[in-house]
Amino acid sequence: MTRVWEWNRPVTVREVLEDLQKERSIAYTTVMTVLDNLHQKGWVRREAEGRAYRYEAVSTRAAYAAALMNEAWSASDNPAAALVAFFGMMSPEQRYALRDAVRMVQVDAPAEDAEQQAPQPEETAPAEEAGAREAGAREAGAREAGAREAGAREAGAQGAQAAPEGAGEAGPAEGDEPGASATGNGR
Repeated sequence: MTRVWEWNRPVTVREVLEDLQKERSIAYTTVMTVLDNLHQKGWVRREAEGRAYRYEAVSTRAAYAAALMNEAWSASDNPAAALVAFFGMMSPEQRYALRDAVRMVQVDAPAEDAEQQAPQPEETAPAEEAGAREAGAREAGAREAGAREAGAREAGAQGAQAAPEGAGEAGPAEGDEPGASATGNGR
């Protein structure tokens, strides 16, 4: 999938093969089988061209990553804690990118939706407001610390239960990058 996403155009088995052979020895039939499996799983569409097929990604890599994040977040029994733990793992650059993305979504949202989504602050006296902010910051810090601990425990438990690398080929619903196999990394 990496090659198909990188090229962002329909590709043949031969093109992918020649590119992969720059890095390692691989058989034509292996590449053909992986692309056929990706087609059967719905990750690529193909069109006949003579006796061969041209394969094209059904969605972008960004859409695939977003689907994985949404799936993981939705599976959590405490989505808010999962998000706090996730944000805590982000680098400063990732947090800036997240802020930019949130701003874009807010700008794109119709005015009615934005009013419904964003809670409006109540009128308070400045001293009460400062005290409420401090209390809120302390609560948020405590929640974040708890969520990080929970996330670390959950990640440790999941890591202990994970199948050994190469134990089988996982489909997109199982979280592996499409095209990854026990013998390669999907490139």
